[in-house]
Order: sequence, then C-alpha cells, then structure tokens
Amino acid sequence: MDPNKRPEDMERITTPELANAFIDEQMDAIRAQIGDKKVLLALSGGVDSSVVAALLIKAIGKQLICVHVNHGLMRKGESEQVVDVFRNQLDANLVYVDATDRFLSLLDGVAEPEAKRKIIGAEFIRVFEEEARKVGDEVSFLAQGTIYPDILESDGVKAHHNVGGLPDDLQFELCEPVKLLYKDEVRVIGRELGLPEGMVERQPFPGPGLGVRCLGAITRDRLEALREADAILRDEFAAAGLEGKVWQYFVSVPDFRATGVRDGVRAFEWPAIIRAVNTVDAMTAEVPELDWALLKKITARILDEVPGICRVVYDLTPKPIGTIEWE
Repeated sequence: MDPNKRPEDMERITTPELANAFIDEQMDAIRAQIGDKKVLLALSGGVDSSVVAALLIKAIGKQLICVHVNHGLMRKGESEQVVDVFRNQLDANLVYVDATDRFLSLLDGVAEPEAKRKIIGAEFIRVFEEEARKVGDEVSFLAQGTIYPDILESDGVKAHHNVGGLPDDLQFELCEPVKLLYKDEVRVIGRELGLPEGMVERQPFPGPGLGVRCLGAITRDRLEALREADAILRDEFAAAGLEGKVWQYFVSVPDFRATGVRDGVRAFEWPAIIRAVNTVDAMTAEVPELDWALLKKITARILDEVPGICRVVYDLTPKPIGTIEWE
C-alpha cells in the first residue's frame, strides 16, 4: 500500500467525532514513530504546520522544537506575528531564524518557477539541518505540514517545497501526520485541538511565500512593492467583512512593466494582479464576484500608496485551467 495515497474508503473528516478519532490515532502513531527522540518542525504559522505542531505537542510535548524561518518572502508583519502567537501565546519551544539575505542571494536572477520552488525548498531543509546541529545529535525527525493536495499536485503539476523526501545528505526521517488530509479536514482537526480560530482560518500561504507571487526573477524593490500591495488587499478585505468568506486572496506582481501616467508624467511601472478564489479542497476553485466599489477602493490605495505600481487587474480564471497561484 502506497503511504502517500489516500485510501478510497477513508471517510472525510467533517465532525468533531471524526476529528477526535483521527487525533487519537495520530497521537499513537506519532509516539510509536518518535519514541524518546526530538523533532524539528517547519513552522510557518499556517494552519497545516500549526495543526502538526499542536498534534506533536499533545503527543510528545517538549520533544518538539519549532523552527520558524524568515526567508524574506513572508507577508507584511507575518514573521513577527508567528513569533508572538507561538512563543508568547502557545508557549512553544520556538527558534526564529532570519535567513532573508541567504535566500534572496540564492534566488538572484532565477526566473523559472520550478527552479525557484526547488531552491527555496532545498534551502529550507538545509536551514533546519543547521538548527538541528545546534540543539544536539538527539534530533532525528523533521515534521512537516504536508497535506494531500501537495502530494497530488507534485505529480506533474508543480513542486511543493514540503513533498518528495529529503536530500541524500540529510539524516532526518520525515513525520507528516496530516499528509492524507484535505485543507478543510485540517481546519476541523485544528478546532478540536483548541487552536485559535484566527489561526485555523488563516489565509493559505505557499511554502515559497511571496517568491511565487513575485513572478519571474525576484528583485528586492518589486518584492517590497508586492508585500505592500498584498497588505492593502488583506486590509481592505478584512474591513469589508470578507475574512473567512473568501477562501484565499492575494496579489502577484509580474516581471514586466506597463505604461501609465502619474502627475502628468509618463510612468513605466509594474502591474499588480489581484487573485481571489473560493474552494473546499483546493483541487478546484471559483472566482468570487467582488463588489465593484471594493475593487475600486483597493485599486486606488495600491496606486496611491505603493511605489512602482501603475496598474491593477483582477484575475477571473477558475481552477482548472488556472492553478490558484500564478507560479
């Protein structure tokens, strides 16, 4: 039996009863796999890694070491929020690593999406290995928030940084307790584990972060414009009461420019692409019909507040044909 294939008779987890049965089953499996060893967890702060953290804390307590890597590709204020929630509110054993320069140097001049994903994924693994050496030889496992759509989409669609095993030079065994679950099931599990609602419903965010939303070869100025435009979008969606009602929304900024006119002078700057989708399991997705006034307000703020952006567009493509992310 393929351990990365969801059994056809596996019941969809939709109720607290099914969630608690899964939690009990996974706690036994985690304890059997880990024993008295220590585990490193790649903690992004998203619902997937947060649920894995909660499961591991419940199963093995302080044997878990959470590592949050700021690769310079996080959303505005996000790393600071992760540190506050997990270290101060959840009392996790958390290691914070600022690796911004390290990642952006490796990505300099790299335009091909799969190459970017693989560089980011490989470097993530190496950062964790370094952190493991700092805490001692007793660390034997790497926990990850891999979910089932990650595995399915890695078969001929796109590479996910947390799928496919470890490099040959890495001596950790994987622990992936939610790898056969869909996103909606992970949220049900998270609620039963007692995670804050804001964390359970946190916007999905790809492992490579803004690296796959800063389209093409990443530059620091365009990355910063993307970060600011995305923050405006999220701020306005929250103000409009759309948090939890639209499944995912974000901005991408491509590596080409458009002509505009700013204060009577020709501007040759980047466009910002707004993407919003609704889905249940991330395998198919529809584009919501957003209020026209909201789109105009978001556009006005981005054009007024974000240097380097002279045009805003709204992506109407469903999945399929388009994937949720542009890259």
